[in-house]
Amino acid sequence: MQFKPKVKAPHPEFVANMQKILQKNELMTVCEAAACPNRAECYERSSATFMILGDVCTRACTFCNVKTGHGVSVDADEPKKLANAIEELGLQYVVISSVDRDDLKDYGAGHFADCVRAVKEKNPDIKIELLTPDFHYDTKALDIVIQSGAYKLAHNQETVRRLSKSVRPQSDYDRSLKVLEYYAKKSHLRVKSSLMLGLGESENELRYSMRELLDVGVSELTLGQYLQPTSKHHKVEKYYSQEFFDAIKEEAYAMGFDAVASGILVRSSYFAEELGR
Repeated sequence: MQFKPKVKAPHPEFVANMQKILQKNELMTVCEAAACPNRAECYERSSATFMILGDVCTRACTFCNVKTGHGVSVDADEPKKLANAIEELGLQYVVISSVDRDDLKDYGAGHFADCVRAVKEKNPDIKIELLTPDFHYDTKALDIVIQSGAYKLAHNQETVRRLSKSVRPQSDYDRSLKVLEYYAKKSHLRVKSSLMLGLGESENELRYSMRELLDVGVSELTLGQYLQPTSKHHKVEKYYSQEFFDAIKEEAYAMGFDAVASGILVRSSYFAEELGR
């Protein structure tokens, strides 16, 4: 039986306004690039995860719908454009993410920090969550991000150890754990990560990965059903029920996580402004 998740129908006015402001400022959102099923609902709440450093990723993860190839030139005016758009949208909480930029000397860490500073200068009371790549575990790059003035730091583990190499061939499971541990130990900030379900993991593998994330200092976790973007991407091996997501959420809390979002359509930045309040 084909899985047909239900998503909220978009309100044309909210979607059109969001897209107009994004286009005017030449900005990208992960919502559009990754074909997120929640983008209409989030736009209606004037919420979005902004994607900086272009729309072309230098890695080719088998689950991801973002374009891959050689990185595009970095727009030096992007921090200012981002700050202007966020002010115009009247946002109080934003998530800033990026494609992987393995072609850049600092992997894009300095641009992340520039964006945070520009946004906070124009919107001083805003809270900014950074959803970052692994920066190849370059601690200088990680320190730049930690010292940027962000409110929360996130990096997605995405899947369990056994599947990591096939799902994220240019990334590394243990390197991601080290990045999350560095964030947790070197900053006073909340640290968040995300796992997709349905890629072929067993339930015990899922629980083990959750435990590993908790052990390195991750305090907030999101769990969601993987949905195959196109026939060329990693296929869905299993669809989980909402009852399972509810049950695994309770297990996560029992393990010791401070905040958990778990559901079929939950994504790493879904209702980010509410998680951990």
